[in-house]
Amino acid sequence: MAQVKTATLEKRDYFFITFIGIAFALFALPILKNLAIKSIPINATTAIGLVIFFGLFANIALFISGLIAKKIPVFLQVAKFAAVGAFNTFLNWGVVNILMVVTGIYKGFWYSAFIGVAFLAANSGSYFWNKYWTFTDNTESKKSKEGNFLQFFGVTLIGFFATLIIATVITNFVSHPASFTDARWANIGTAIGTLFGLVCNFIGYKFFVFKK
Repeated sequence: MAQVKTATLEKRDYFFITFIGIAFALFALPILKNLAIKSIPINATTAIGLVIFFGLFANIALFISGLIAKKIPVFLQVAKFAAVGAFNTFLNWGVVNILMVVTGIYKGFWYSAFIGVAFLAANSGSYFWNKYWTFTDNTESKKSKEGNFLQFFGVTLIGFFATLIIATVITNFVSHPASFTDARWANIGTAIGTLFGLVCNFIGYKFFVFKK
């Protein structure tokens, strides 16, 4: 079975979760711009408000997770994975939306290319987040580290193809309601694809890559 970290929160946990909350808020800005929600203007005030909200929300959520983990130890691990997943997800969506805003392209081949670029960007640091924070595998063996990374790469690749295929099919081949813009429908496809990718990754990381 995968090792479960002792259900005790440390100072570094709050530092990491605050960083994730702030990043979550900033990556939300290009997404909101494409969603074009009239009641949410994209300006400095909105940015500051999002940073404060998500920073506080992330810390409160972690604190509550720590309390629950005293009874259910694995809950803290799941909460950390969810936090890292949220960070990666909004980095992923943020990159996709920035590329769509810059190019004005919301479907077709280039949309799929954007998904690929965003996925690589979001997962470039995911190995270290999950290894040293979520699953706390501090193995020092060089051989073990190399094996872990190759396994992580393999599982992540499966998650990538799950994300890419599902997002591409929904965005390019499923008709959307007339009330939805191409940009909004592209975000829906990205969200559903990302969800499937996250599920594949958690199962693979916990029971294959970082198992004990």
